[in-house]
Parts: sequence; structure tokens; C-alpha cells
Amino acid sequence: MRILLVEDDVGLAETLAEALADQRYIVDVVTDGETGWNQAKILDYDVLLLDVMLPELDGVSLCHRLRSHGYSMPVLMLTARDTVCDKITGLDAGADDYVVKPVDLQELFARIRALLRRGNVSSTPILEWGDLSLNPSTYEVSYRQKMIHLTPKEYGLLELLLRNGRRVLSRSVIIEHVWSLESPPEEQAVKVHIRSLRQKLKAAGACEDLIETVHGMGYRLKQLS
Repeated sequence: MRILLVEDDVGLAETLAEALADQRYIVDVVTDGETGWNQAKILDYDVLLLDVMLPELDGVSLCHRLRSHGYSMPVLMLTARDTVCDKITGLDAGADDYVVKPVDLQELFARIRALLRRGNVSSTPILEWGDLSLNPSTYEVSYRQKMIHLTPKEYGLLELLLRNGRRVLSRSVIIEHVWSLESPPEEQAVKVHIRSLRQKLKAAGACEDLIETVHGMGYRLKQLS
């Protein structure tokens, strides 16, 4: 799941991005409202975290612009002001929820999960491919009920593959969906993570070629018998 964080406090943005990445989210960070607007037009985000006080275009105005152009992704506002008027202004602009600074991380995570439950993402059931199972709500992965412990990148790769099944995903597409825009790796890194993921799946009892390589094109899941 991908989050766009629009926050001009660089220190806070880095802290939030790191904490969210630990929760298996892919986080893109921008520091002003206009850049946030442009970024939201480029990629599909599951949640937007918007600071209210932003340069170029404030968070409330950005939220209003997004809604007026038909963008329906959940929007969570970050504000240092906990007044009824501020909340009403943001909600009237189209925000779905508020978190007051200083941000309590556990509260932030809970509110993000609540927003995802309301949207289309949470309506997706547990992802399965044969005996392989991935629960997007708990981040648990198992094969024949045997738990598999994955790194955040391995988890992101597997979730992406499960959501696409037999569709071939190129390395560039995988990078776009699993890595943040600030730290895209070389394409060789995808091969390394795929190899590690295959090893863990095999150790759990899955067939060695559960993740197929389509030479010159990318990767996909093996056809179920």
C-alpha cells in the first residue's frame, strides 16, 4: 500500500516515513502543496497524509482541489491546531480524518488502518495462491498454515505478485510499486529480493518455481494445477 506524505517539516517527515515503512507501507514524501498535487496526479495512492500549513498550497486547499477533480483516496490531515473550526474547515474540504501534532505514531497507524477499511483496499480479502496465503490486514504470510517471516520489501513483492497473479510484472514496474520514489534501486536489486523470497517460500514447502521468471519480460506466479 502506498502513502503520499505532504509535510514541510523535514525532520518530522523523515520520522513519519521511517515509521510507516516499518509498517510495510511504501511512502513518498514531498514538502509543499503544489508538488503534492502533481505527485497525486502521477501515481495512485491508498492514503494521503497532508499537513495543514504548507508552502505554495496549504493542505486544506490541496484537499479541496483533489476532491474537486474527482480524487477519492482517503485524506488524513496533520495539524498543530486542535480547534473545532480547523477541523470543520478541513472536513468540509474533503478530508476524512485528523491527527493533531505532536503525532502519536500508534494513533496514526490506527487511523490509517481505519481509513483503509472504509475504502476499496480493505475490501480485498486474504490473498491466496494455492496453499500460499497473505493477510493484508495483519501482514501475515503462510504456506499450508506455516508462517513465513519476510522483510518489508519481500512482503511488498509477494503482495504485488499475488494481486496480479499470472500477469507478468517487469522489474521497472516492481520498483515503481514496491520502492519509494526517493530511493529507487537498480533493477538488479529486484532479482536479489526475488531470489531471497523464493528461498523462503521453498523452505516453507512451496515449489521452487512458484515465482516464475519470464525471460526478458519479468516475473509472475506459477499457474495453479
